[in-house]
Amino acid sequence: MVEIAVLLKQVPDTNAKIAVVGGRVDESAVTSWVTSPYDEYALEAALQLVEAGGGSITAITLGPMRADKVLKDAAALGVTKLVRIWNDEWLDLDSNQVQSVLAEAIKESGADLVFCGKQSADRNQGSTGPGVAEILGAACVVEVSDFNAAEQFYLRPAASGSEKVTVNYPAVITFTKTESELRRPNVRGIMMSKKAQINLVSSDAGASQVTFKGHTSPAEKPPGKTFEGSDSVPEVVGLLRDEAKVL
Repeated sequence: MVEIAVLLKQVPDTNAKIAVVGGRVDESAVTSWVTSPYDEYALEAALQLVEAGGGSITAITLGPMRADKVLKDAAALGVTKLVRIWNDEWLDLDSNQVQSVLAEAIKESGADLVFCGKQSADRNQGSTGPGVAEILGAACVVEVSDFNAAEQFYLRPAASGSEKVTVNYPAVITFTKTESELRRPNVRGIMMSKKAQINLVSSDAGASQVTFKGHTSPAEKPPGKTFEGSDSVPEVVGLLRDEAKVL
């Protein structure tokens, strides 16, 4: 039996419109929040591992009250231990602070194994898994693309294809896209999740080592160009060669 902590991050839906107001992303204007996709693969792997060999799962997220939804979604799939980390005084946590408070929650959970996505869909830094492993003094296997729950081995890309990895505990495993999509909850699970208890914890994040300057929206793309007829071919070829640099 194994104790697993799964790190879940709530991010804006990829189709959500992001607005910058006063040099900051206006999170109140984001209408749809979801679990970061790679974290869903990590959660499905944890569910399969517990089904194969027993154990329990603790779902951990860091965020304000709206982040409870990612934990409730995990509860609908049978996860019973739910932890949200937050302090209303936190504004701009850097990567080291995030990893520090996550590692503290993992220690409190008693987990032997930590699963998370290889990177979040909003920041795409890919530092959380390795950073948490460093703080915990744990082994780290990154970008797992497949796994065997019964035999507990993981596949990840290698120079010659894929390599099979087994690891001793404690360990942190980060997942890329696998063949196992996150299962859908049944009606009973959805109903039970509404009563699920979330343990709200805080922690000393320490001082930030990053100075926040501000957010800016990307420059708008110039309007596209339309060409008609064979007479425009030389012009198109010239633009592709000299402007687009694709020829």
